[in-house]
Amino acid sequence: MSKFMDWVDARFPATKMWEDHLSKYYAPKNFNFFYFFGSLALLVLVNQILTGVWLTMSYTPSAEEAFASVEYIMRDVEYGAILRLLHSTGASAFFIVVYLHMFRGLLYGSYQKPRELVWVFGMLIYLALMAEAFMGYLLPWGQMSYWGAQVIISLFGAIPVIGDDLTQWIRGDYLISGITLNRFFALHVVALPIVVLGLVVLHILALHEVGSNNPDGVDIKKLKDENGIPLDGIPFHPYYTVKDIVGVVVFLFVFCSIVFFFPEMGGYFLEKPNFEPANAFKTPEHIAPVWYFTPFYAILRAIPDKLMGVIAMGAAIAVLFVLPWLDRSPVKSMRYKGWMSKVWLLLFCVAFVILGVLGVLAPTPERTLLSQVCTFLYFAYFILMPFYTRLEKTKPVPERVTG
Repeated sequence: MSKFMDWVDARFPATKMWEDHLSKYYAPKNFNFFYFFGSLALLVLVNQILTGVWLTMSYTPSAEEAFASVEYIMRDVEYGAILRLLHSTGASAFFIVVYLHMFRGLLYGSYQKPRELVWVFGMLIYLALMAEAFMGYLLPWGQMSYWGAQVIISLFGAIPVIGDDLTQWIRGDYLISGITLNRFFALHVVALPIVVLGLVVLHILALHEVGSNNPDGVDIKKLKDENGIPLDGIPFHPYYTVKDIVGVVVFLFVFCSIVFFFPEMGGYFLEKPNFEPANAFKTPEHIAPVWYFTPFYAILRAIPDKLMGVIAMGAAIAVLFVLPWLDRSPVKSMRYKGWMSKVWLLLFCVAFVILGVLGVLAPTPERTLLSQVCTFLYFAYFILMPFYTRLEKTKPVPERVTG
């Protein structure tokens, strides 16, 4: 085996990659619960790719046969129902672990120097995932898929001068049709997965170049032993690979329980209108996007003017990219930041969750007012960040990581 690896290493840096990214990659020894979600996101990504490949073998991307092919997968293809439910549940699971992964970054300042690029690559992954999910949402060709796509694509029409032409260019037709379905299928199955995989590689490479953050926000590279090994670091393998396996087992137990017993999750993972074929002549009573898009949809509806609503929705995503340059705090972790940072993070999270709930519900004057308040809090968190992070009194950060 040793001779074989020597032969391989002379031609390909297999051992070097193993050591750089696993066996000799030293991570802080105080990782907690929130550090499970990066590896879980990788697990769900693999699930989505594998189940997606098998579903593609039996799916027909045409307006006449798409819905019937999904029913064929569910009823006649061997293990087709399980594959479809693994994929549909995996989509929601992906966003759950990604949102928790992003929350961890906000909580412990994982976007601050020198990890700005790690955060930016992560946000690009999030943006690509949103595009991937949106393209895939149309493929079942159900009622909510069709009309949800119709609403989202029509938003581009609000752009002055080029809006109408851009909308038609995206659809490839004067209305959503088989042409739209075919191009979305190509993007969902080929183009966007390649983009996501490439960004994941860049995200991991950037992370391993600067090192992992930790709940204390302490740089473990500052204190090393005589061999140059961080005093507060442990090899990622075997310590964190074994720890992640425990997290994977617990996650798979919950995930498979949902797949086998609650795949629709009350209409949030699989909407009831999507069990009807798309009908361009019958508009659903209430059109709402999938739950993981609803916070931004609520921001869109909170603004009376269509163009300003589209701008606000886009800004709500774009502002996350500049977060590393908005935080002026001398410390990273929320453990040592002042009370203002803690209060604003709490308000931001509460506003985001409420917006998510409101985005699912039909609009009323009261809900619109609440959406506007939550939209204000959402943006205030970022706009005021340079001021409250600079003015607040912080706690002293320890030289070494704590338990």
